[in-house]
Amino acid sequence: MALTRRQKEVMDFLSGFIDKHGYSPSYEEVASGLGLASLATVHKHIQALEAKQYLRRSYNHSRSLEIGERYVSEEKARVPPGRGAAVPLLGRIAAGAPVEAIPNPEQLHFSDFVRDKDTYALQVRGDSMVEDHICSGDFVLVERTDSVKNGDIIVALVDGTDATLKRYYLEPDGRVRLQPANSSMKPILVDPAQLQIQGRLLAVMRKY
Repeated sequence: MALTRRQKEVMDFLSGFIDKHGYSPSYEEVASGLGLASLATVHKHIQALEAKQYLRRSYNHSRSLEIGERYVSEEKARVPPGRGAAVPLLGRIAAGAPVEAIPNPEQLHFSDFVRDKDTYALQVRGDSMVEDHICSGDFVLVERTDSVKNGDIIVALVDGTDATLKRYYLEPDGRVRLQPANSSMKPILVDPAQLQIQGRLLAVMRKY
């Protein structure tokens, strides 16, 4: 069954919110963002979209809505492949030295940085990761996953509300240390029950 016009608006809102924030909106935020009169109306739309396999819900987490594969595949089919998806790779360069000219340049495909449909982008705000060369205003590409290892840079949702970009470490006492890359800032220590891992860093992009 195809989406109704209103269901498409709900899906577009959810997808845009998750892409921007790295976590799903509350029902109150959905109602406010779409001008819906009641939370019951939001609940009705969510149930219908889940039945059509456009949404998934994890019942043991807050803010648990996830975009389903059906919506992702239909959106990809709707939008033709963009131009400029690759640029010439003309060689390797040491900082300050001129690039070596090569007769048959390779191509750098931006799809190499996007592993699958669960990759999304966030814009960084703040200086907690500057010593890892991630600055305020940069864009980060994130792979949506909850499977990470010590030292990975992750998007972490703490207490269901506060999203942050930090390095992940599991401490001997069972707590998780979210380590900033800024010597002036202290790490965040949390119980695993307070933490929802939203994804792992793939790449950093900076526009000058």
